[in-house]
Amino acid sequence: MTGADGEDRELQVPVGTVVLDPDHGNVLADLDHDGAFVVAARGGRRGRGNQAFATSINRTPRQVEPGLPGEERRVKLVLKLIADVGLVGLPNAGKSTLLSVLSKARPKIAAYPFTTLTPALGIVEVSTERTMVMADIPGLIEGAHGGRGLGDQFLRHIERTRLLLQLVDCSEFAMSEPEEAVRVIRRELTAYSGVLADRPWVLCATKVESEAAEELAATLEAAVGRPVLRISAVAQKGLDGLVGALLRELDASRA
Repeated sequence: MTGADGEDRELQVPVGTVVLDPDHGNVLADLDHDGAFVVAARGGRRGRGNQAFATSINRTPRQVEPGLPGEERRVKLVLKLIADVGLVGLPNAGKSTLLSVLSKARPKIAAYPFTTLTPALGIVEVSTERTMVMADIPGLIEGAHGGRGLGDQFLRHIERTRLLLQLVDCSEFAMSEPEEAVRVIRRELTAYSGVLADRPWVLCATKVESEAAEELAATLEAAVGRPVLRISAVAQKGLDGLVGALLRELDASRA
């Protein structure tokens, strides 16, 4: 009898949540900024009791108006992380190690593939006035866009990134040849989304801690015809140059 005084039932979700109709797949709302909201289902229209029909000549009316039931709707909530830089690469390319060194994020790090099972975000503090958000997703393998490995369930998390940083293991213990690693990731991005494949990207050789690794990085640079940054996250080598290159690319994308 006091439905008009009822409170709204709100569900708080992270920024970047997309609300989908699970039956048709269409987007109902994209909550891409703080404070965004959507009314997924409205409450029922209130009815009126006999008091609403009372008049001076009909002081005890027997007339009432029933209320109507509220809406019911199934929705699917999909989170797409929002970041400045998205890390992509084959498993064990050094993405989690780099994120842990550049930020205070503490993703799981181990010497075997698919250590990262969930996306991770880290804030890279360049200065007191400048930061950038970096997103690490599980390693991709050939066929990831079709669900192989951890599949395309995580590719969506880099759809909102403004810049992609592809990491390529150039150590003598790499799982694949650097050139093939670049081709695999580029093919997967293109197969998943042409828009994502056209996103600005920076190529970086990781685990460059020996002359052999430096030679592999130089060979890769000549093969792909674009600059290849060299870093070692463990030895903290080349990180300042990498951060500077990322900031320049981000500034260019803003412009």
